[in-house]
Order: sequence, then C-alpha cells, then structure tokens
Amino acid sequence: MHSDDQPAVVVRPMASHDRASVASLVVSVDNFNKAEIECALELVDIYLNDADQTDYHLVVAEDATGAVRAYACWGPVPLTVGTYDLYWIATHPQWRGCGFGNALMTYIETRVVERQGRLLVVETSSKSSYAGTVEFYRRIGYREASRIRDFYDIGDDRLIFVKRLAR
Repeated sequence: MHSDDQPAVVVRPMASHDRASVASLVVSVDNFNKAEIECALELVDIYLNDADQTDYHLVVAEDATGAVRAYACWGPVPLTVGTYDLYWIATHPQWRGCGFGNALMTYIETRVVERQGRLLVVETSSKSSYAGTVEFYRRIGYREASRIRDFYDIGDDRLIFVKRLAR
C-alpha cells in the first residue's frame, strides 16, 4: 500500500478482543526482541485485566474494515506534573507509512493535553534498525533531548525524544 492510498483510520481504546491482534502485531515488528515482546504484552495484560490501574492507557488504530494495524501504550510519569511517557508504539510492517502511527500520536497528544499534560517523552534505540522510528519522531515534531551512549548494549544508545505540548 502506498502512502497516497491512505485508508481511513479509527483510533480507540484497546478492548479485550484486540489482544490477539496486538500480540500478532508486536511479534511482526522486526525490531522487538523476545524480552521486549514479553514486556509489551505484560503491559497489555495489566491494562486489560486491572480496571483500577491508571498507569497505562492503550489504544489501537484500525482501518475501515476494523482490522487493528497499530497500537500504542502511554501514561503519566509518576512524581511529575504533566509529564507523560509513550511506552510503546508499533505499526504492522505492511501498514507503515499509511497514517496509523500519525493517527495514534495525534490521539495521544490530544488526550495528554486534555489531562493538563505539558510534555510527552519517548525513548528509543539508536540501532540502525530503528532509523525509521527515529525519523518518524523527528518528522512529527519530537526533538532529541538526550542520548546515553551504550545504554542497551555496546553501540546501542538510549535516545530520549521530547515534545512540549500546549497547556
């Protein structure tokens, strides 16, 4: 699919019936190793199984057929005023460049502002396999705020991107 053939995108909170689709999506992303996949799915399960938790919000982006093509997990940073983390965002490789990631980020940024948020923080890897991810964040207005060299492994830096939101 070409980006000029962008499908209609609907972003909504994740529901229990989305778990299998999100699990399949997370596994399909080449960048995620086994531990990262397990961590992502652990947060999915916390969100779906603990109605009282307030740490994580999960949303999915679906196409006009109702198929889940992307998802994201975000939430408030404890002990801060108005700071939120984007914990996970992933688009199925076949659907990258079709607007699903943009739709998720727009939705999340809007919800953060509605909650009096002022800062959205994103952490990612400097590995070459994440070059598209880094470019995506830059393209939608995130700026690199810090880099910790060799954080994840030798030659794999931790990159922190930040976007200041209206408040």
